[in-house]
Amino acid sequence: MNDKKTISSSDLLLIANQLIQDHEHYIEGMHAESVEEKEGVLVFKGNYFLDEQGLPTTETTAVFNMFKYLAHHLSKEFTIR
Repeated sequence: MNDKKTISSSDLLLIANQLIQDHEHYIEGMHAESVEEKEGVLVFKGNYFLDEQGLPTTETTAVFNMFKYLAHHLSKEFTIR
């Protein structure tokens, strides 16, 4: 039995970005730009704050963890139509 709510990706991004801004580990400029669903898991993408050479920075880990947090919490509640 699937109790997930069906939602558009644009509405889901609004919810996700509000959660990001309200989170204690929010970094200025952190936001989800897109979301897709793979095998029931929501995958969020956005700016990963890479350096000039395309290498990770300290902010990269924070963004990765935030997108993982969103996937973990929102995948239980929503599915994309």
